[in-house]
Amino acid sequence: MPNEPVRLELLVMRAEDQRVRQELLDANELGGHYVPRMEAVHVKNAARLRELIAQHGWPAEDLVGKDGAEAAWLIAQHAIGEPEFQRDVLRLLQSCAAENRVPKWHAAYLEDRIALYEHRPQRFGTQWLDDHRDGRIRPWTLADPTHVNDLRASVGLDPLHPIPEPGPDLPSSQRADLEESHRWWQEWLASKGWPRP
Repeated sequence: MPNEPVRLELLVMRAEDQRVRQELLDANELGGHYVPRMEAVHVKNAARLRELIAQHGWPAEDLVGKDGAEAAWLIAQHAIGEPEFQRDVLRLLQSCAAENRVPKWHAAYLEDRIALYEHRPQRFGTQWLDDHRDGRIRPWTLADPTHVNDLRASVGLDPLHPIPEPGPDLPSSQRADLEESHRWWQEWLASKGWPRP
């Protein structure tokens, strides 16, 4: 039987993450630097998730139900300022996925996110970034573009969305803004322990 108190706590944590994100989107405050209010939610949720893991192990579907497990995954996915925590969670998710206690795509998404922050090619094509040249969003470098959809299918993901064709170059001011934002994020991630490019 699922642990209902833990499930409900995870759902509340996810709802807070999504509520703050939506408020920041509505205020046009997302898309540049990491907004301190959003970061604070991510840090707080990750700290509590770490405590729950210590008490119960990974909150898999058999412990907290499908929605609780997805909430735990989202909280871990958003703990971008904690490299070792994300790496530890990836190992837990891979183990749980092998035991069919969580969907395999949970581990796939986190594996790709870690690869992005470690400047390695991603396997499943889940991480997309704004291209500085034309502003169109494209997947971070793929490890095996020819077989990416086979890999996605193996973890229960739909085929990769079509990758946009190159568009006209952005005006220099917009390109400079994207490049500055990218530099800011690289410095911030390095300050948290991720490797520099």
